[in-house]
Amino acid sequence: MTPADLAALLSAVTLTVVRDHGLDETLVPDAVGVERPRHADHGDYSTNIALQLGKRLGVAPRELAGWLADAFGAADGIDKAEIAGPGFVNIWLAAAAQNTVIAAVIDQGEAYGRGDELGTAVINLEFVSANPTGPIHLGGTRWAAVGDALGRVLAARGAQVTREYYFNDHGTQIDRFARSLQAAALGEATPEDGYAGDYIGEIAGTVVAAVPDVLDQPEDQRLETFRSRGVELMFDHIKTSLHEFGTDFDVFTHEDSMFTSGLVEACIDELKGNGNLYEKDGAWWLRSTSFGDDKDRVVIKSDGNAAYIAGDIAYYRDKRNRGFNLCIYMLGADHHGYISRLKAAAAALGDDPATVEVLIGQMVNLVRDGKPVRMSKRAGTVITLDDLVEAVGVDGSRYSLIRSSVDVNIDIDLDLLVKQSNDNPVYYVQYAHARLSALGRNAVELGLTADLAHVDLLDDPAEGDLIRTIGDFDEVVATAAALREPHRVCRYLETLAGAYHRFYAHCRVLPQGDEEPADIHRARLALCAATRQVLANGLDLVGVSAPERM
Repeated sequence: MTPADLAALLSAVTLTVVRDHGLDETLVPDAVGVERPRHADHGDYSTNIALQLGKRLGVAPRELAGWLADAFGAADGIDKAEIAGPGFVNIWLAAAAQNTVIAAVIDQGEAYGRGDELGTAVINLEFVSANPTGPIHLGGTRWAAVGDALGRVLAARGAQVTREYYFNDHGTQIDRFARSLQAAALGEATPEDGYAGDYIGEIAGTVVAAVPDVLDQPEDQRLETFRSRGVELMFDHIKTSLHEFGTDFDVFTHEDSMFTSGLVEACIDELKGNGNLYEKDGAWWLRSTSFGDDKDRVVIKSDGNAAYIAGDIAYYRDKRNRGFNLCIYMLGADHHGYISRLKAAAAALGDDPATVEVLIGQMVNLVRDGKPVRMSKRAGTVITLDDLVEAVGVDGSRYSLIRSSVDVNIDIDLDLLVKQSNDNPVYYVQYAHARLSALGRNAVELGLTADLAHVDLLDDPAEGDLIRTIGDFDEVVATAAALREPHRVCRYLETLAGAYHRFYAHCRVLPQGDEEPADIHRARLALCAATRQVLANGLDLVGVSAPERM
């Protein structure tokens, strides 16, 4: 019995109890909240439904808890239920009921943990979107890992997800990039507002090799050559780095296309027409304060050039024109103001602001021996995606970046991530899967197979803890999708690995010596098979491999 199954059962029983006592049954929720107690002697699960409903029903919570405990204890699949504290009810499952989780995992296989509650969501998930003026830095690397994992989690719960990279090839940063390449090719100093790093010289050299007469071209033509060729080379490098990191995109949209297609102009005309764009001091302003922003935003500057938000407005409209009913933007810590302005832009165009979600990610620091690390030879003091992967590998990099909430700054300990020990979180989880794989191979050599017919024998506390942890997976994935928090999957995997390691230390899975294979061995093999499957499913959701040998 999974937590969801138990919640539905308790709701049905609670409804009956409330109805039998002549109380208002409309107050009973469809699913009663349940949670795992911290202490095993407090039951397998606990619920505070009596505390939630007592006063609203006009009944003392502890009295209501007594009625519910009696009814819960008599329900199929529940061994016993007891009152605790001011109105909690602690619940112990019958072994046969809790062990149905094993059969469900083995039956569903790779589909276990998937659902369809987001089946109506057509999501545009935009992340990374780094300017093509240099390699992806550590902040962008965090989004590459988290964004890809979020896309996997959303898709697992039924959403139709398109991963999109917004290619910023319009604006002054591209001009500075082109001038930096030109200076490097001419052997001149980097412009004051330009880009430094060995990669600039390498790209400039590649452009010169491809276009031998570039330095003889008129300056305007030369700059355009360095711009177009340099951006193409830099973006090819970015795409390659992301692909090797396990992050691929379905769509690459060019910022410049918002202008060349006429969409920016069309949006400006629309906003002028509906009164949400007004003229002041020679500029055109979006009435964003009317839609919750802290100030109105300049869309067309007094010199007639479009402000950056003009492209943002057109890009949002472009996404909606392509049929997306939810646009999720994953932005860096310095973009907090974009939340209100993007929602205001949506509202100004006549859309529900809820079609826009903005996730803000905090900073990442690399440390070694407790001190910040500066390790990139290619980009000065900027640490890049390539640097991190070279130092700790793809799996270690991805997992370490995903396992913490994006709301907090994180320090990544390089010494820890190269350790082949249980202190390393990704190793701890992957080793559990590898150990289970080895156990399966050993069972085959002994001619022993998993058997669901005797899982009712699994009544050891360590077995029960592992089974209940497996049963939590579906809810964990659903919550991770609903809250846009893929780190929950990583933390769950660590909990599951811990439950498995404790089980393995306490319960003998394979017969030893001259011991004959018994039903308990076959039942434990089934539990191990289910554990291995959930570990593999969870690791896949965060884009990390599930090795069979380590």
